[in-house]
Amino acid sequence: MKKIFAVLTAVAVFSFGMTTNINAQDAAEAPAEATEQVAENQPAEAVEVAEAPAEGVAEAVEATEEAGMHQTLKTKFIEGGAGFMATVVFCLIFGLALCIERIIYLNLSAINTGKLLKAVDSAWDKGGVQAAMEVCRNTRGPVASIFYQGLSRYEEGVDVVEKTVASYGSVQLGLLEKNLSWISLFIALAPMLGFMGTVIGMIEAFDKIQQAGDISATVVAGGIKVALLTTVLGLIVAIILQIFYNYILSRIDALTNEMEDSSISLLDIVVKHSK
Repeated sequence: MKKIFAVLTAVAVFSFGMTTNINAQDAAEAPAEATEQVAENQPAEAVEVAEAPAEGVAEAVEATEEAGMHQTLKTKFIEGGAGFMATVVFCLIFGLALCIERIIYLNLSAINTGKLLKAVDSAWDKGGVQAAMEVCRNTRGPVASIFYQGLSRYEEGVDVVEKTVASYGSVQLGLLEKNLSWISLFIALAPMLGFMGTVIGMIEAFDKIQQAGDISATVVAGGIKVALLTTVLGLIVAIILQIFYNYILSRIDALTNEMEDSSISLLDIVVKHSK
């Protein structure tokens, strides 16, 4: 009996322990599952709700900055005097238009002169001077035009070809420098208009002082600030146009050197085929 009672007691204790462990595990798993469900359902909405205001705030800040910048530029433009500020802006627009036109023209005028010289020499060997002229006719750029004009006078002798190349080179150089005088005019005109607006603004500021009968720091400072806005804009426009102008001049110098070198090489080809 004692053995049976001991066995039953051990089984009861073991069963009670197992039940307690199972209940404890279930109790621990239940909050975990609840937490996971909250993490799956609730945080997703919470994150969206949290992210939405953040995105809205960022967009609002960007919109405010853009609106503030545009409003500031508009305000400064009006304060500087719409008449003089508009004329300076027109100088910038027309100057940039001419600069872009020159840059496009110069980029299209640049070719591989070494490749052209080889093509002219090869075509001359195969089909004579007419074949060489055809190659130049089908190639764009001032170098090819100079080659064509020089080869068209081949029958008159090498000296005539040399003079023709030199003369037509000057013509092509003039085409490369087209509209540069207008760009330089806008570069000089923009700050001059700005200075004129400044002088007129200063005159208006002194007129207000005379009418007030007393020197007011507010009146003087406001008038001077408005007067200097046109000068600032004029200098900015002149700086921008000057950068483009110098770039265009550098491109023209490079093309001019290229035309001179290739013309000498063309004369060597003409002399070679004249023998």
